[in-house]
Amino acid sequence: MKMKKYNAPSIAEAMKLIRDDLGEDAVILNSKVVVTKKFLGLVKHKSFEVVAGVDQIEEKPILPSLQNVQPFSSSYLQEQESVLSTSNIPNVESIKAPQDEKSTLPEELKKEIADLKLIMQSMQRMSTKSQYPDELLPFVDFLKEQELGEELITAISDELFVHSKNSDAKLQNLEMQKMTQQILKQKMEDLPIDGLSYEKKYINVLGPTGVGKTTTIAKMAARAVLEKKKKIGFITTDTYRIAAIEQLKTYAGLLQAPVEIVYNANDYDEAIKKLDHLDLIFIDTAGRNYKEVKYVADLKVLINFDEDVESFLVLALTSKQKDLESVIEQFDNFSIEKFIFTKLDETNSIGTMFNLMIKYNKGLAYYTNGQEVPEDMEQANLDTLLELFFKENVNERSS
Repeated sequence: MKMKKYNAPSIAEAMKLIRDDLGEDAVILNSKVVVTKKFLGLVKHKSFEVVAGVDQIEEKPILPSLQNVQPFSSSYLQEQESVLSTSNIPNVESIKAPQDEKSTLPEELKKEIADLKLIMQSMQRMSTKSQYPDELLPFVDFLKEQELGEELITAISDELFVHSKNSDAKLQNLEMQKMTQQILKQKMEDLPIDGLSYEKKYINVLGPTGVGKTTTIAKMAARAVLEKKKKIGFITTDTYRIAAIEQLKTYAGLLQAPVEIVYNANDYDEAIKKLDHLDLIFIDTAGRNYKEVKYVADLKVLINFDEDVESFLVLALTSKQKDLESVIEQFDNFSIEKFIFTKLDETNSIGTMFNLMIKYNKGLAYYTNGQEVPEDMEQANLDTLLELFFKENVNERSS
């Protein structure tokens, strides 16, 4: 098979070049968009790179020995290192030898196709490690282990790469950590990262089942009583689980706070009137599968989300990011400014926390690291969060 690489400003022009050069029997092996930056990165030039090939088979093919095939030149390999990425290399298992029902391929051609697969596998492995120098790879692996988003990893790795190229000394791990913290800080410095504002009377705590909403509410309420000397009360709409009501009543008894149980919108209005004399009213919503629109709509009917309400969305760090994104997007029309992340003590990777805050432009109020009330909850602070990212284990994060 004869292979050749073409560059053109559009796919249509690339196809014309291929047809003129290789003929109508040519097939596309790979294509990608190449963006080059000029004038200090202010101007971007986009082109299309297409690799095409054509079989060179005659009726009685006489194929040269593979020993006569010239190896790739070093300049070609260097070029591949700079432009290839794993996502742009086709799956080598999908390369099939053309079959003819009435004939079989010569053994030499079968062997050549097998060698082509090996070459592409080698290029695939090379491309994942060729983007950055060896000294950065362990740190890039660490960012991946922390489940930081690909865009963030690329932004951080590119910055480290540029710095390492412009520096005479080898980048140390501590320097890489500080640079990473600075990049993340720039992306989050405008987000609201702190606890309760104590400016609004009603505190709505929302979230799916199993994330620890009731315990989180108890921790927030206990701090409001013990640290701010506030008079508080509770409203619970979680009438689906008897245990949840009893749990909240237990916490309310310890804090000497009243509890109102709400089954419908009329009950909610009555509960608001009964507790109107208090400083803060914490509302414990039912844990449901909020990936379903129906449950979100029911919540809107039951609770009045007016201007005197501060709402928090509670999410567990042990959940998959895609599932958390589904929940967040269902609450897109709610006035939620901050997340609360739970179960930090049950995971070894917290990159998801940063991914979601940056992606959805939401702040962070608290993160919890245990079941003790009110001790196992930390009020969010940006500098502390960035330090937390580089803690080596769960015990250090929980201490």
